[in-house]
Amino acid sequence: MVLIIALASKNAILINEFARDLRTQGQSIHGAAIAAAKMRFRPILMTSFAFILGVLPLVFATGAAAASRRSLGTAVCGGMLTSTVLAVFFTPVFYVVFQRISELRQDRPEHP
Repeated sequence: MVLIIALASKNAILINEFARDLRTQGQSIHGAAIAAAKMRFRPILMTSFAFILGVLPLVFATGAAAASRRSLGTAVCGGMLTSTVLAVFFTPVFYVVFQRISELRQDRPEHP
C-alpha cells in the first residue's frame, strides 16, 4: 500500500511540477495543466501497467495460500488502477482549482 501511495504521489508531483514550469513560461493555468497531463500521460501509463502486469500472477494465483495471494493481488491491482485514473484525470483539475485560488489570493490587496 505504501508503494501505491508513493507512485500516486510521484505522478501527481510531476504533473504539478511540469504545469508550474509551463505556467511560469506564460501559459494559462488551463493550458499548462492540459500540456503537463499530456506530457506525463505516457510515462504514467507505462509505469502503472508495468506494475499492474507484475501483480497479475498474484491475482490469478492457484495452489497453497492462493486465497491470501489473490486478496493481496486484487487490492494492489485495484489500487494501482484507481491511482492511475486519479493521477491522469483529477490531478490536472486540482492543479487548476488550487492555482486559481492561489493567484486570486496573491492579487488581493493586503489589509493593514
